[in-house]
Amino acid sequence: MKELPGNRMKNACKGMEPQLAEMLLSAEAAPAELRAHVEGCAHCRAELAALRATMTLLDTWDAPEPTPYFMTRLEARMREERAAEPAAWPARWLARWQDRLALGNGAHVQPLAAMALTVLLLVGGGAYLGTTDWDQEQAPPGQAAAVVHDLQTMDNNAQLLDQLEAMSNNSDNGD
Repeated sequence: MKELPGNRMKNACKGMEPQLAEMLLSAEAAPAELRAHVEGCAHCRAELAALRATMTLLDTWDAPEPTPYFMTRLEARMREERAAEPAAWPARWLARWQDRLALGNGAHVQPLAAMALTVLLLVGGGAYLGTTDWDQEQAPPGQAAAVVHDLQTMDNNAQLLDQLEAMSNNSDNGD
């Protein structure tokens, strides 16, 4: 494969890093197109060589063993932190709740959440009912709503409707 100059090489090698990592793990399983690209591209060859050097270095690295008393010291430190009380009451209260949430089993959270949701629904429902007319008596069946009454009055007043039609006809004829 022919090497590409400048930006065209960056575009051709764009997105090759994950494929190079796969090729590093299994060179035989890599597609032939990828192998051909790596053979012809100096940038990708250098990247693959750097990846191999990193993996070789990681293979020689030994993880340090924790000291034998690490867990004992950690537990002692946790006891000290739990025993230390913050100075002010809001800080103490907040620290207790943080400890309960972080170190507890979480069984107390579900009832508290259910209770909070119930209170929220009751308050919200009460506020909704307070803003609607549900608590007021409905109009007796003999009385009609104001809009219906207005429409009935207009229907009964034929003279007014005739005058409105006459005015409408005069304005149409005058145009």
